[in-house]
Amino acid sequence: MAASGEGLLRLIEVMDTLRSPGGCPWDAKQTHASLVQYLIEEAYETVDAIDSNSRDDLLEELGDLLLQVYFHARIAEEYESNPFSIDDVAHGIADKLVRRHPHVFPDADGNLQDAADAAAVESKWQELKNAEKSRTSVTDGVPVSLPALTQASKLLQRLDNASAPAPLHMDAVEAVEDALASGIDPGQLMIALVAKLRAEGRDPDALMRESVRGFREAIINSER
Repeated sequence: MAASGEGLLRLIEVMDTLRSPGGCPWDAKQTHASLVQYLIEEAYETVDAIDSNSRDDLLEELGDLLLQVYFHARIAEEYESNPFSIDDVAHGIADKLVRRHPHVFPDADGNLQDAADAAAVESKWQELKNAEKSRTSVTDGVPVSLPALTQASKLLQRLDNASAPAPLHMDAVEAVEDALASGIDPGQLMIALVAKLRAEGRDPDALMRESVRGFREAIINSER
């Protein structure tokens, strides 16, 4: 079924009413910073809805996540200088999608680039992104505030896309390979490691964050 955009326009009107004088006191006092906790929470709840494979849950959680985008854009409309609106946000991402898909959208001369497969598309996306943002390191743009495990995975993905070697500790790699060779489920292996660290009075999250910081630094050093 084709989207008419009617619901999106209605959401703009509702947010404007809530944020304007005579609207909701709670909504009116929110800032970008105060909404961060809800943005993170709604993102995780959306992931839970996807994992649950529930159509109704996903519909609801996508709405909650969309609200965060509209809320931040509505706040931005009130900037004293350089305000922007939800239309600016939408135009910005649409323009980016066109730029990043040169195999779908022709250039000014009507030419399309080749894209052999999804891996080639992903590699080209990252190449264009790096050029647009003048990035010099594969670590640029990987938020340090990401959960440590997600951050590590993202950094490794960036290295793969750049065909660059990962500065891994080979003793750790060999230990993991030996454990996996014995037939242990990878997920259970990770849970067992967490259990072992907790039993020793160590914080698995803190250790992972520290290790990822060191991993990031090692990548940057290898690029110099």
